[in-house]
Amino acid sequence: MLDPAFFSYVTIMSITPGPNNLLLATSGVNFGFRRTLPVLGGILLGCALQMLLASVALELLLTWMAAVRLPLTLAGCGYLLWLSWKIFRAGAPQASVRPRPMTLLGGMAFQAVNPKAWLMVTNVALLYASSSNVWLVLTGFAALNLPCILLWAALGDRLRTYLQTHWKRRLFNTLMALSLLATTGWMGYDALSAI
Repeated sequence: MLDPAFFSYVTIMSITPGPNNLLLATSGVNFGFRRTLPVLGGILLGCALQMLLASVALELLLTWMAAVRLPLTLAGCGYLLWLSWKIFRAGAPQASVRPRPMTLLGGMAFQAVNPKAWLMVTNVALLYASSSNVWLVLTGFAALNLPCILLWAALGDRLRTYLQTHWKRRLFNTLMALSLLATTGWMGYDALSAI
């Protein structure tokens, strides 16, 4: 059975700022809530798939994670740097191609290089999936994660009305890009200092 610590941990990890939530807020600002729903669904499904994989193959995952921690982190950092650049450039008037929100599959694929998502699902798998029904843990995980990420997408959508002028939108995108860049720097430093 799932205990209160499970609910607390998954909720806190799902609602605190991280790559997924920054991406959702930025997409909400730039594309609105409805056009952000595919990436939100991709994030939810991607995390659920990660949770299932981590739970079912826990022993293998622990061995594998130790071997690929640095390459996975560096690949994730590279992707986050690219994403920071895309966020920074979002809505720029000189952009020749109109930006589009990330797709459902893009949101799912993003989870593969999202270190915070891997940390969250690995901890849940370690602490709860090994001693509870995997499907109960997965259902509880998704049920707690969904309202948290919906909040970030809705927050971005609500901010959209306040960020209609070019300079405000540009400032917001720059701050989001710098936040993601700082997160990337922290993760890269942490990974390299663990060597």
